[in-house]
Amino acid sequence: MNHKGSCLCSEVHFEAEGDFDSFFLCHCNHCRKDTGSAHAASLFSTTAKLHWLRGEQHIKVFKLPGTRHVKSFCAQCGSALPYKDREGGFLAVPAGSLNSPITIKPNAHIFMASKADWDQDLENTPKLDRFPQTDNADTP
Repeated sequence: MNHKGSCLCSEVHFEAEGDFDSFFLCHCNHCRKDTGSAHAASLFSTTAKLHWLRGEQHIKVFKLPGTRHVKSFCAQCGSALPYKDREGGFLAVPAGSLNSPITIKPNAHIFMASKADWDQDLENTPKLDRFPQTDNADTP
């Protein structure tokens, strides 16, 4: 199976050729910090091949010293992008970077001991199709 993706500004396009082995929602402190969210949503494969279709010169990689944590991103817009680990041989693809649909569902929430204190009972939070309406015209 081929999965296509890109960054937010569309400068970088890629294709992951092959199947994903796993899909994890990681709540570790590092993933929360680099996503600015409750968790990272990443697909992993030990066999899929990564092909940069456009914009490879815009890709930056940050490796957090003293850890195995790595973030690949577009230098233009900051969007998370796939990372191919040369030593371990795995491919990590941020699920939100994909343009094509995926059929695999998350296998697990991981590093729950570090989850954000506000990340609880979210199934009871109202769900809206767009930004809430306000009286302030300056609000997005």
